[in-house]
Amino acid sequence: MKTELKKKHANQWHSLSHTEVLKLLKSSIEGISSKEANERFKKEGGNTLVRRGRESFFKILIRQFLNPLIYILFVATILAIVMGKITDGIVVFSVILINAIIGFIQEYQAGSTIEGLLKLVPEKATVMRDDEQQNIPISELVSGDYVILQAGDRVPADIRLSFTKNAQCDESILTGESLPAEKEILPVAPDAGLSDRNCMIFSGTLITSGTAEGVVVATGMHTEIGKIASLLESATSPKSPLTLSLEKIALRITYSIIVVGVAVFALAIFRDYTFIDAAFSAITLAVATIPEGLPAVITIAATIGVTRMAKRKAIIRHLSSVETLGSTTVICSDKTGTLTRNEMLVNFLWNEKGEFSILEADNSTTGKIIKHGSSIEAEEHELRELFFSAALCNDATIQQGDTMNNAKATGDPTEIALLKASLNFGIDLDDLKDNWPRLDELPFDSDRKIMATLHQSPDGDKIIYLKGAPESVIPLLTYSTETSEKTLEKDIRSAVLTFAEKGMRVLAFATKKLQKEDLPNINEENLRQFDFLGLMAMSDPPRIEVKDAIKACHNAGIIVKMITGDHPATAAEIGKQLGLTQDGKVITGDELQKLNEIDLQETVKATHIFARVSPSDKLRLVEALQANGEIVAMTGDGVNDAPALKRADIGVAMGISGTAVAKESADMIIANDNFKSIEAAVEEGRRVFDNLLKCLAFLLPTSIGLGLVIFIAVMFFPSENGVLLKPMLPVQVLWINLITAVTLTLPLALEAKDPDVMNRPPRKPGIPLLSSFLIFRIILVALIMAGGTIGSFLWEYHLELSKGISSSLAVSEAQTMAATTMVLFQVFYLIDCRSLKLPIHKIAVFSNPSIYFGIGGVLLAQAAFVYIPFMNLWFHTSPLNTKAWAMSFLVAFSILIIIGIEKWIRYKYFKDIEI
Repeated sequence: MKTELKKKHANQWHSLSHTEVLKLLKSSIEGISSKEANERFKKEGGNTLVRRGRESFFKILIRQFLNPLIYILFVATILAIVMGKITDGIVVFSVILINAIIGFIQEYQAGSTIEGLLKLVPEKATVMRDDEQQNIPISELVSGDYVILQAGDRVPADIRLSFTKNAQCDESILTGESLPAEKEILPVAPDAGLSDRNCMIFSGTLITSGTAEGVVVATGMHTEIGKIASLLESATSPKSPLTLSLEKIALRITYSIIVVGVAVFALAIFRDYTFIDAAFSAITLAVATIPEGLPAVITIAATIGVTRMAKRKAIIRHLSSVETLGSTTVICSDKTGTLTRNEMLVNFLWNEKGEFSILEADNSTTGKIIKHGSSIEAEEHELRELFFSAALCNDATIQQGDTMNNAKATGDPTEIALLKASLNFGIDLDDLKDNWPRLDELPFDSDRKIMATLHQSPDGDKIIYLKGAPESVIPLLTYSTETSEKTLEKDIRSAVLTFAEKGMRVLAFATKKLQKEDLPNINEENLRQFDFLGLMAMSDPPRIEVKDAIKACHNAGIIVKMITGDHPATAAEIGKQLGLTQDGKVITGDELQKLNEIDLQETVKATHIFARVSPSDKLRLVEALQANGEIVAMTGDGVNDAPALKRADIGVAMGISGTAVAKESADMIIANDNFKSIEAAVEEGRRVFDNLLKCLAFLLPTSIGLGLVIFIAVMFFPSENGVLLKPMLPVQVLWINLITAVTLTLPLALEAKDPDVMNRPPRKPGIPLLSSFLIFRIILVALIMAGGTIGSFLWEYHLELSKGISSSLAVSEAQTMAATTMVLFQVFYLIDCRSLKLPIHKIAVFSNPSIYFGIGGVLLAQAAFVYIPFMNLWFHTSPLNTKAWAMSFLVAFSILIIIGIEKWIRYKYFKDIEI
């Protein structure tokens, strides 16, 4: 492809005929070869928009220093060096660097995880290459590729159309026009604006109805949307409500600590502290109390949860969905492919001669057709035209393999089932399509509920084949006499009901031979007076695992409702099999449309199955449920599902069958189209939220407890022999925060789910993140830790003085013991935080091995803090004897007993209070 050619016609493709465009691009309706495509790809590059790359290592690292806490630590470093406390200054600065490195690693890894998740839902385009249809990643499209599109597809590149059938395109992202634009193939004036270029479709726009084909004329940054993208700055994603709530908590704590820190500084000056000691006391309190590990824990916990969901085939597009999943009260699910296998199989045929059964082929391309238990070879010719209709009025494709099991099919599952049934009957599909070319078509749409195709027979006759919902086909039939009309229509409806009651999906088929004077296309005039061919009834069996998933949702207080376009009887049968309903009550779309909003809100409370619904019905159902105070998760896969997906609290798109617009409108994508994955996502969402609460319940009291230690010391501790009694020095507080904030908190993000996670009602939306129970727990634990740490300090200090040891050495050993006690408090409290409700003996010991790795790492680090000489020098610590360790252990162990009693009291007297 020559660059000069592209430049010459870059803005004039719309003014050329489609044949000229194909010729200029050296392409055709058969597309280009893979070899040619590869050569063009090398010259043109990928069909992607240039996005702002990931932030550099340096920029991410610098951002770790840009927060108020780090500023305080920098001030502490400078003060220490100025006052000659070089070692203290080095230690504080080392803590700054270590925290920055940890934050950098966590943020960079989180970004990598999110990028990896985005790759789990690749978009593909259907093109003609090497004279056959292929599905390729849109990034591999090149100029000259011949693309085939249908309703629901996002246009992958700028395309000059060469064929359209009722095609309309939503171009609002480019033109601002709210209504879809109708598309045709005739060229327009060279100076026509984008909105007037009806023979073009542009990258990023959406095919809202019909079908279209055309040749790619521009890719990547050369497309119209690419030109806009080059002028725009990348927008940042909004923060989730959960993140904002946690940030508000951290901000309030920071403000409170600043106020208390100023008060401590003033009090210290009043108590004759030197300026430096007073400043260091205030800074120590700030460093001790601010939970600097909280942002990192939030990021990692959420990332772990999202990654875990992805492994269970639920891909989260917005972090806020994690929070909402834990509060979901109603799941509105489609039937086909989500609750069922989406592997349709034609089981029965019916025509005026009676009912026929088809036994599925086992390991051959030919199945067996039986009538009332006996072979019907003599009657098979009666069914041949029915199978012709099923195979020709069909947009699916199937490549015959050596066996039926390895036949490769693409298209709608229902149409694939029809092709497989035709193969079972012995029809050669390739030969049939070659000898019966399609001349015109009427694509299926949700309003007509029919599809028709016009073919030319080998004898030259023009024949229309029609298929669709029986209730839509019956009015188009013709009969020989009034008696036969009534009888046949009654028999058809009776057969449809019989099949539907068995959970079958039923399609009716008809045909019409055009007269010579008829126009050689499908129009309103010839879309009537068809001859009835028969019915095909097929089943899509429920997924084996879905029934248990629905039961789990019911146990979790979540109502599951089925919303389907299928026949009411079919929906009722599947609903009964899955345990959605016992009475078989079904409301149809027609019935919904007759209800006003108040009546609809009452109806959705007691009804769990809705059939024959339209996309607009789905939207009304979501709104009615939300008006009743429900938190709604809605599944969808089509363009017309987008409004309901957007309106729902959790929009769930199907990863396999879902269209591009459905995926972009959704908050979550189910990679395998399986309802089980929705239940798994709810479970994981609750687990993530629970673990974040556990992290809060651990971080906040330990930080506040450290702050109380400093505050009480400044308030009440005396100065003896010129030495200020401080339970802990600033560098020792920094040490505790350094080794515990991440090492002990992050394992909680990996904690196994609570046993009752799917056996309790959904969390009510809007309630404060910190419940009254959690606030009480935080205060209780902070007081226990502060009291125990100060008590350990005073016990060790006076014990050493009684032995005649110097005051300075006694202070050093007492501070070391206080720091050790605080670390052990956190170790034991971590074990208790593995469940906010269950006593420790009911928590599975080895369900979260990372807890023990974290504890082991902290104990080894604390041993180094106590015994290694250079650590003693840096942190002003002294070695402890066995008795001191035993006392610290006993004091810290008390928190398990106290919180155990608190849990027992809560369970016995206040178990109905929500955590």
